[in-house]
Amino acid sequence: MIVRLINSLWHHIRYIPLLSALSISRGRAFDRRCRALGALVGLVVRYFPIARRRVERELRRIYPDMPRDERLQLCRNMGRNMGRTLFEILHCTEFQTLHHRNIVSGPGLAALESAHEAGKGAIIVSGHFGQWEAIRSALKARGMETGAVYRPQTNRHYERRLLSGIEAGGKPILATGKIGTRALVRHIREGGFIAILLDEKYPDGARLPFLGHPALTSLVAAQLALKYDLPMVPAFGTRIGDGTKFNVEFDAVIPPSDSLTMTQAFNDNLSERVHADPDQWYWMLRRWKGA
Repeated sequence: MIVRLINSLWHHIRYIPLLSALSISRGRAFDRRCRALGALVGLVVRYFPIARRRVERELRRIYPDMPRDERLQLCRNMGRNMGRTLFEILHCTEFQTLHHRNIVSGPGLAALESAHEAGKGAIIVSGHFGQWEAIRSALKARGMETGAVYRPQTNRHYERRLLSGIEAGGKPILATGKIGTRALVRHIREGGFIAILLDEKYPDGARLPFLGHPALTSLVAAQLALKYDLPMVPAFGTRIGDGTKFNVEFDAVIPPSDSLTMTQAFNDNLSERVHADPDQWYWMLRRWKGA
């Protein structure tokens, strides 16, 4: 009983910083509030030792010759982008109304439209790069509502807020695990679209190169695409200009072959984008741990 009470109290306390940051500028316009949280998170990642060391460790792995001043600036810029991304997700209902700002392009969009018209499902694969919710926003605006797979959070207050935001971008929202996987299969077999972020460490995944280093990678997206004859489309929402707009690109369908080859094609695609805009990828994922 006492342990349960302590755990409940701790869950409340851990949620206070985020709630405070989201509430401080509530009266301001959406973009100003978004920039404010981005600036705050940027400062935390740059100057808070635990966060900074975690990002620097990964940057040294991929860019061993990068000067420290440049690494520290990248830490801050990454934090700024991720803070803005978090704000947009937690306020996704409002974020959805701004889809007209974005530039949407790429051959994969036509492939998705064809699948939708034929009543066929599709798998959209992306990563923690730029604003991945801009992808589902673009599809929803075109009548192609897309569900998503997410990893449940341990803090139930943050979980509730996060899940509410993700659901505003499209349903169904399916948790990782056996139950979520069964629901995912049912959804795509019934002609639904689903978005999956493939750049998280997957303990039972295959060791595939990502940014030049082996990383445990899930093959589920490619396996499902092959099993149910669905298009697997890489898509990315790159933050551009003053950070309030996105270049949403739907790349060509990954040619069906085998799950390893298809997943490696995605890893290579995302790697190119990270090298081009390293401050837009979330370097705190511990992507190479255990590989």
